[in-house]
Amino acid sequence: MMVGNPGLLSSSVSGFSTLPRSRPASVRKHRPFAMAALSNDPVREWILSEGKASQITRISPVGGGCINLASRYDTDVGSFFVKTNRSIGPSMFEGEALGLKLMYETGTIRVPKPFKVGPLPTGGSYIIMEFIEFGSSRGDQSVLGRKLAEMHKAGKTDKGFGFDVDNTIGSTPQINTWTSDWMEFFGEHRLGYQLKLARDQYGDSPIFEKGQRLIKNLAPLFEGVVVEPCLLHGDLWSGNISCNKNGEPVILDPACYYGHNEAEFGMSWCAGFGGAFYSSYFEVMPKQPGFEKRRDLYMLYHYLNHYNLFGSGYKSSAMSIIDDYLRVLKA
Repeated sequence: MMVGNPGLLSSSVSGFSTLPRSRPASVRKHRPFAMAALSNDPVREWILSEGKASQITRISPVGGGCINLASRYDTDVGSFFVKTNRSIGPSMFEGEALGLKLMYETGTIRVPKPFKVGPLPTGGSYIIMEFIEFGSSRGDQSVLGRKLAEMHKAGKTDKGFGFDVDNTIGSTPQINTWTSDWMEFFGEHRLGYQLKLARDQYGDSPIFEKGQRLIKNLAPLFEGVVVEPCLLHGDLWSGNISCNKNGEPVILDPACYYGHNEAEFGMSWCAGFGGAFYSSYFEVMPKQPGFEKRRDLYMLYHYLNHYNLFGSGYKSSAMSIIDDYLRVLKA
């Protein structure tokens, strides 16, 4: 992503070049395929070589986010989902691909399997991944809650809190430097980064100064809590939640890192999580003391990001959360 380190992923990304599920195991071993920097269409070239297709029958646009162009490539061996960005290099998609790969490998919730990331010859980048046919609804909330909790439980690391690469939350850089202490990580690389951005972008010193006071007084919110690093999707709102044709929940477009499992609910204000979701989730990942006290803290990160991305319409929500915490914490 925007601030990632492509070198950290050079070997992993080539490892994404595996075949769609529909292909027999006998053809899964194939020669390594270098990025085709000289190709006029590296996406087409990969699909017709490593993707094992002999012809592309149709390319159609797919509705989606405001940052990238999304397309469906239909072939004689199945369909591929392709995203391109004409202005950002491969590091953004490398961060996404690594997140998808790690979530996929937990064998829990359904995510698109990433196949290939590379540069476009005219500038920009692309990612090729498994195409999942979506169903007509978001699926069963209780299944979503259980599967997400299973992913959090399975996705562990001994490196601390962070991620092997920096990535993005929307188009905002997300700094993922490994840190042993969760409050330090969340205070510096989540809230602190967004507060500095608001100060630098809007000259908003009041929210920066109040936010810094909050960061210095987080400890009471975590009394009696054991925080273990869990693999998080990182940007779980309604637009990134769907289900496949079988009704299984699917999550996509991640901003992954290893963090406190409760931080996953930071976008709950526009995710539509209901009682069935939380009941099922906490059956797998038991609720810890003070969960309700920390919910707004994790929402604050995303309100600040929306403020920085979309403007002052989100400022009052962010400032209200900060003021409430400063009052409760007497900070």
